[in-house]
Amino acid sequence: MSTPAELSVVVPLKWEDDGEAEDMTAYLRFLTGVVHEVIVVDGSPKALFDGHAELWRGTGVRHIPPGRAAACANGKVAGIRTGVTAATREKVVIADDDVRYDEPSLGHVSRLLDGAHLVRPQNYFDPAPWHAVWDTGRTLLNRSVGQDYPGTFGLRRSALLGIGGYDGNTLFENLELVRTVRAAGGTEVLATGLYVRRLPPRASRFWSQRPRQAYDDTAQPARMALFLSLLPLTGVAALRSPGLVAAGAGAVVLLAEAGRRRAGGRDVFPVRASLGAPFWVLERAVCAWPSFAAWLTGRGVPYAGSRLTTAAHSPRLLRRSRAGTLSLRPAGGGEPDLLVRAVAEGADG
Repeated sequence: MSTPAELSVVVPLKWEDDGEAEDMTAYLRFLTGVVHEVIVVDGSPKALFDGHAELWRGTGVRHIPPGRAAACANGKVAGIRTGVTAATREKVVIADDDVRYDEPSLGHVSRLLDGAHLVRPQNYFDPAPWHAVWDTGRTLLNRSVGQDYPGTFGLRRSALLGIGGYDGNTLFENLELVRTVRAAGGTEVLATGLYVRRLPPRASRFWSQRPRQAYDDTAQPARMALFLSLLPLTGVAALRSPGLVAAGAGAVVLLAEAGRRRAGGRDVFPVRASLGAPFWVLERAVCAWPSFAAWLTGRGVPYAGSRLTTAAHSPRLLRRSRAGTLSLRPAGGGEPDLLVRAVAEGADG
């Protein structure tokens, strides 16, 4: 039976202030009590880095800077590269600094990694202020038609190192990771019913993320085309009959509610997120146009002092460069010939 103690947990962070330091310290102390090791890869400015080193001294946390060999435009990927390389356990959980695991969810990830190279849990916001509820509309719609992209994954260290990592000069780094592992023949578990708490961002950060998240859709052409079409179609519908717009909004609510009800999601997602989903769709339809223009002109979007032009590489391109790279079979029996395995219900998959 796999337990959380078999895991290395990697937390990449880059802070401009220490407003969350007290909460993070408490969380890190919890982690060090239940997993084999906790590695914080800290890309913060030197003064903050030194303060963190002092704050976390004696907690059991391995506090390290991003390695030079891992340097790339996306600092989060640099942190993950550094942390996974430094990890001493085969099973690794990578998690953004706002993700908060508990012991059962860590154990669940560990068990799923017995038969997979990559595990994709589901995040939910708690607490859920208005802007977190707004963004949850996106999560619910993603769940209704496929799978959401969380701020955390479970992965096998040997698998990521075996394929040489993934491109750190991409904006939608989670999609790039998933596509790279799949292209190399890896097994991914979609753990739709594995819910991991996430702290909401500040409202100011939420607003700053709107253009960047819309740009992510340039890596998914069909999705981008859909959102580009929504404003013109809504305008035509409004001219013909306002009832058509209301019907469309109602359809979005029903679709979001289907995502909320999937795999026990009603326990963690508020119903008001389904009701508000049309507002998120309208936001994305508006933001899609400047994002598409930025992609079309090659300008990209600002990110951490630079500009990134590629959201993620296409599966076809990755298959050409990665095909056959990942040949190991998942430990623990697994299902080595199955590319994606869905785990929708239950704490034990």
